[in-house]
Amino acid sequence: MSKLKQKLLEKIEQQRPITQKLFKEYGDAVVDKVTVSQILGGMRGIKCLVTDISYLDPNEGIRYRGFTLPEIFEKLPKPAGVEMPYVEGLLYLLFTGDIPTEEEVKDLIDDLAGRRTLPKYVYDIIDAIPECHPMTIFSAAILAMSKESLFCKDYNCGVSKMDYWDSTYEDALNLLAKLPEIGALIYTTLYRGGKKNKPDPKLDFGGNFAHMIGIDKPYDDVSRMYFILHADHESGNVSAHTGHLVASALSDIYLAISAMLNGLAGPLHGLANQEVLRWIQDFRDKRQGKMPNEEEMKQFVWDTLNSGQVIPGFGHAVLRKTDPRYMMQRQFALKHMKDDELFRYVDMLYNVVPPILTEQGKAKNPWPNVDAHSGVIQWYYGVTEYDFYTVLFGMGRAIGVCANIIWDRALLYPIERPKSLTTPMIEDLAKQAKG
Repeated sequence: MSKLKQKLLEKIEQQRPITQKLFKEYGDAVVDKVTVSQILGGMRGIKCLVTDISYLDPNEGIRYRGFTLPEIFEKLPKPAGVEMPYVEGLLYLLFTGDIPTEEEVKDLIDDLAGRRTLPKYVYDIIDAIPECHPMTIFSAAILAMSKESLFCKDYNCGVSKMDYWDSTYEDALNLLAKLPEIGALIYTTLYRGGKKNKPDPKLDFGGNFAHMIGIDKPYDDVSRMYFILHADHESGNVSAHTGHLVASALSDIYLAISAMLNGLAGPLHGLANQEVLRWIQDFRDKRQGKMPNEEEMKQFVWDTLNSGQVIPGFGHAVLRKTDPRYMMQRQFALKHMKDDELFRYVDMLYNVVPPILTEQGKAKNPWPNVDAHSGVIQWYYGVTEYDFYTVLFGMGRAIGVCANIIWDRALLYPIERPKSLTTPMIEDLAKQAKG
C-alpha cells in the first residue's frame, strides 16, 4: 500500500466513528430547519425541489400530471387493436398537462417520425464500444449528440432567457424521437449479431421499438406499458434529480439525459429488476424445476432474510401500499402469461412476502414495487439479457426528465446550489441544538 493510501485509510478509520456518533446521538437534532439525519442521510425527505410533471402519492402511487396510473391507461388514446396507450400520448400529457385527443397524438407521432434519423456517428459509436455495459453505450451515444443541440446554437447567439425553453423543446423531441432506434441498435448489436429491422415510419414509439428488435405481438404492448410506467417518479430520485441538476447549469438536453442515465445505471437505482429475476431464478435452479408450495416459498423468504439480505423488489421509501406499477404488470401477466413458471413464482411471492415482512417488523412498506415484476415479463418475451433492462428503463425515464427540463427553462428556475457544511460544523450545531 502506498504512503498516501495508508494515510487515507487512517483518516477514514478516524472519521467513521464521528459520523456514526452524529447519526446515533444527534440524528434528530434540528440544524437550520432540517435534522442531522437528513443532512447525513442523502437529504431524504427534504422538500426542496419543484415539479408539476409527477407526484409520488404514498397511498395511490405515482400520479402523472394529477392522474393515477389506472386513469392514465384508461384515458390516453390507444393504437387500433391493442391494449396499451400510445407512449406519445403520455409525452403530450407530461409536456402540457392535458389528455390528448387521437388527432393530437397522431400529429405528435408524425412530428417525431420526421426527427428519427440517427447521425452516422451514433452507429459508429455503438459499433466501436460493443464490449461495454449497454448503459455505458447508451449514455455515450446520447452524449455525443450534444453537437446537434439547437439550444447551444441559440445560447451562443445570445437568445433571450425567456426563450430558452423553445430550443430545449426542439432538442428534447429530437432526442426522444431517436431513443427507440438507439435502444434497438444497442440491443441487436450486443445480443443479436447486428440483425436489426429497419424502423417503420408508420409505427408508434413502443411499436417501432418492438418491431426493430424483432419481437412479435404483444411485445409492442409490453414496450408501451414499460415506457409509460417508468416515465417519471417525481424529481428527487437519482436519475431525475441528476438530469435536473445538470440542466440547471444550462447544459443541453443531451448532456443532461446522458448524466441522468449514468445515475440510473447505479445498482441502488435502476438495476433492481434484474436482482429480483436473478434471486428467483437461483431458487428455481436449486429446486431443479420443481415448483415450490407455499410453505417452501415462505422458508425461502425467511432464509433470505436470516442470511442478512433484503427481499428484492419489495418495499419502497415512499409508498405505503402495493406499487400500482406492479399491479399494472400483474394484470397484464395474468392475462398473457399466467402459466409461465417464473410468473408463478412472482405470483406466490406476492401472497407470501408481505405477511413475513410485517412479522419481521423492519419494513415500513412490505408490498411489492415495480421491480418485483418487470424483469419476469421481459424474460418471458425473450429479452433475457439482464444488463439491457436498465436501457429500457432509461428510454422511459427520459420522457419525464425532458418534460421537467423544458418547464425548468420555461419558468426560469436557477442553477441548483445547496449549501454544504463540514463535519465539525455539524457537530457544533447539533450539540447546540441538543442544548
